[in-house]
Amino acid sequence: MLLRRPLQTFTLPLLRRHLSAAEAVVSPADHHGADPLSPPYDYLPGHPRPNPKHDEVILAVPRVSSGRHVAAKERKAGRVPAIVFEQENGQEGGNKRLVSVQSKQIRKLVDHLGRSFFLSRLFRLQVWSEHAGQGELVESVRVLPRKVHLHAGTDEPLNVTFMRAPSSALLKIDVPLMFIGEDASPGLRKGAYFNTIKRTVKYLCPADIVPPYIEVDLSELDVGQKLLTRDLKVHPALKLLLSPDQPICSIIGSRAPEQKKGK
Repeated sequence: MLLRRPLQTFTLPLLRRHLSAAEAVVSPADHHGADPLSPPYDYLPGHPRPNPKHDEVILAVPRVSSGRHVAAKERKAGRVPAIVFEQENGQEGGNKRLVSVQSKQIRKLVDHLGRSFFLSRLFRLQVWSEHAGQGELVESVRVLPRKVHLHAGTDEPLNVTFMRAPSSALLKIDVPLMFIGEDASPGLRKGAYFNTIKRTVKYLCPADIVPPYIEVDLSELDVGQKLLTRDLKVHPALKLLLSPDQPICSIIGSRAPEQKKGK
């Protein structure tokens, strides 16, 4: 897909208010002697990290059964059927719990963050015995939204799958890409086209350092050049689950004026 400047659709500057691109101020002494490839993990200076000011607790209630009839009844009551799994090698595993979450809350989070960013952010899930936030607290656990199915016509959430995300977990995540530096790109300044090939890249991530997004710097990209997955700057503990030679974007030159006139 070819887009002419500007690139606001892809750079998503407004997400900086919600996901925080600002790096935490960490002195070199804080990481002195620490091995970034060994737990406990922490975000590195200069890498995007979630902004705790925008954390949100997702409230849920237990659900005793599944099936179309039960799901339809839940949606009619303003709730979304959901499943919480234990993780096994980044995939859904055992210790399954059926719950229902508030449709308005999930819709707000997906609309606010965007679907890809919602699926790459950790939340605190609280399961209450009665109406959300009331009764006995059955479970409080950190989770990653694994899947969210939306209605094709209304974008109303139909069901959600959550993965428990303790510090020991390794999670397969399609991390969103945020393109920056387009104003300084030599190719784009010449009037060339920006070709987006990938908007997310799959990594195996330790749960404590899940990146909310990955910044892709276009400031040195000229006409005919491209960036590959190997060029992405991420925490060294993240494992790329794609070929390192897959392209993620490129700068394509426009046709000369005389070529356009002759067609």
